[in-house]
Amino acid sequence: MNLRINAAVSPPAEQTYRKITRRLIPFLFFCYVFAFLDRVNVGIAQLDMKHDVGFSDLTYSIGAGIFFLGYVLMEVPSNLLLTRIGVKRTFSRIMVLWGILAAATAFVTLPAHFYAVRFLLGLAEAGLYPGIIFYLTRWYPVERRAKAIAIFTCATGIAGLIGGPMSGWLITHMEGVRAMHGWQWMFIVQGLPASVLGVVAFFFLDDSPQKAAWLSEVEKAQVLSDLEQSSSVSDSHAEHTFGRALADPRVYVMGFVWFAQIAGVFAIGFWLPTLIKGTGLTSPLEIGLYSAIPYFVSWIALIGMNWNSDRTMERRWHCGITMIIGAVGLFAAGWIHGSLVWSLVALSVATAGILAPNPLIWAISTDYIRGKGAAGGVALVNCIGLLGGFASPMIIGSIKAMTNSMLGGLGAISLLMVVGALAAIVFAPGTSATRSAAGRAGDSLDRSTAANAML
Repeated sequence: MNLRINAAVSPPAEQTYRKITRRLIPFLFFCYVFAFLDRVNVGIAQLDMKHDVGFSDLTYSIGAGIFFLGYVLMEVPSNLLLTRIGVKRTFSRIMVLWGILAAATAFVTLPAHFYAVRFLLGLAEAGLYPGIIFYLTRWYPVERRAKAIAIFTCATGIAGLIGGPMSGWLITHMEGVRAMHGWQWMFIVQGLPASVLGVVAFFFLDDSPQKAAWLSEVEKAQVLSDLEQSSSVSDSHAEHTFGRALADPRVYVMGFVWFAQIAGVFAIGFWLPTLIKGTGLTSPLEIGLYSAIPYFVSWIALIGMNWNSDRTMERRWHCGITMIIGAVGLFAAGWIHGSLVWSLVALSVATAGILAPNPLIWAISTDYIRGKGAAGGVALVNCIGLLGGFASPMIIGSIKAMTNSMLGGLGAISLLMVVGALAAIVFAPGTSATRSAAGRAGDSLDRSTAANAML
């Protein structure tokens, strides 16, 4: 198959990438809406669930966090398996199993049940997010990647936007139906669609542009040429085997930045309903509706900030400053008491600042970690980061149990995010375009000046 581009007949690049985006992003977006929903709907459920089954705040925190231990254990093996069996088989396995286990959460009656289901859910879902990120690197060159990842990552905001009201409605209106609690119906209704999507993924997704029957030969050549050209501007440190990724300090820097960020993401995801309830609201439906507001604000911030990052090809300052803004909002949300309006303002700032940098972290990581070890290297970053999903509810839940206040726990997570932001600004790798420009400048400078330029 000849995949060389004929300039006279090749379609405009924008047309080709719009076609790819229309085909892939909506489906991946929809899948991740349910993935994120099945992670954080326990935050709404726990408002009634703790009372119905007798869980304490600490029991809930352990159950919420133990998901990530299972996720971390299976993360790297799942992504290494992805490169062997292909994307659609991997995604189908993940989604079918996680949908069944998410629905099974409805039937927990003891803390041990809760811990077991959440741990198994983490094992089942492991590899989805980094798998999708790695998958997008097969379709989008680096200069288009942050925007593509940003559109996909909007699923987290949309999950919060529709998930809060949906969860609140199910808990309120399905209470007592067939002698089951509303929170039980919520887990079932929001869990099983993932299994259906897993079956659809097997028939709908293509492992790479070369296998996409819906792209013309010229369009395939356009994408492959762009990807090759994008890779050619990277420096020599960008080509990784998995072993080299394991030994690269900057991979661990990005893992720590993601760790700090994930701690913030799930501070919001798990505790936002509790913070809103603290303003005096009691109805799960009202709490769910108000929970949608911060996610709507984050959706706007995510699109705008990542569009500007792609336009300027600057990642580190965009990422770091936004994380600091999110940390300030998170701390303010714990400090404010009794005012629904000011709580929503603080939570909106926190949610926007916490969710908006996520695509940038992955744009930096996937631009830097390349070669045969890319899938494993990306999984390693996510593996380190997701430990923040275990640490976050444990820190907040433990401090809340001791002090009966959210402020100390949220302050600790905010401080962690500030440290992560500084790590992103100072130590994270620049984009390949920046590194390439530095390298070209070095051709006319002495060796030490070129080295400084590369930094």
